[in-house]
Amino acid sequence: MENKIYFKMALSRSLFAIAILVVPYSCTVDFAVPKTKAPVLELAKINNLSSDADISFMSAATEINLEEIRLSEVVQERSINVKIRELGKKLRDQHYKSLLDLTALASRKNIPIPTNLGDKENADYEKLNHLAGETLDREYVNMMVNEHKASIALFEKESKTANDPDIKQWAIATLPEMHTHLDYAIACQGINPMPGDTSGH
Repeated sequence: MENKIYFKMALSRSLFAIAILVVPYSCTVDFAVPKTKAPVLELAKINNLSSDADISFMSAATEINLEEIRLSEVVQERSINVKIRELGKKLRDQHYKSLLDLTALASRKNIPIPTNLGDKENADYEKLNHLAGETLDREYVNMMVNEHKASIALFEKESKTANDPDIKQWAIATLPEMHTHLDYAIACQGINPMPGDTSGH
């Protein structure tokens, strides 16, 4: 009889000890479930901050980047002016990086953005793509000056009126680079026609 009682007591202690070991692990698993869901809830909260104007801005900013990339690729491939090709490469690379940042931000916010040029941007591309020589270079540089002036005005407005703080911060952070792009383009307006480096053409 004593052996049975001792056995039951020992068994109870063992089960209690196992329970102590298991409970923290179970709590860890339970607490892990809300942690995996928290970002979704947080994103839903953040998404509600994006106004219609913010969403429209994200779409316009995407089309700006897409256009700058396409137009810059045209002069990189076809301009015979070394300086213009250098400008095209600089703007293409920096707008591509900007597009990547913008795409990541839009994804976080669940905001759909364009993947192709809009009608206006496509018309600019077709116009530039049918030009050659000095006419091509002059038109590209003038486009870059005008487009960056318009883009800066758009970004400055968003930096002051955006409802979503993340989008507002991105607009603010992007503005200095856009001013630099404008300065590059204005400087290139004063470039005299130069003999081209025809290597690879």
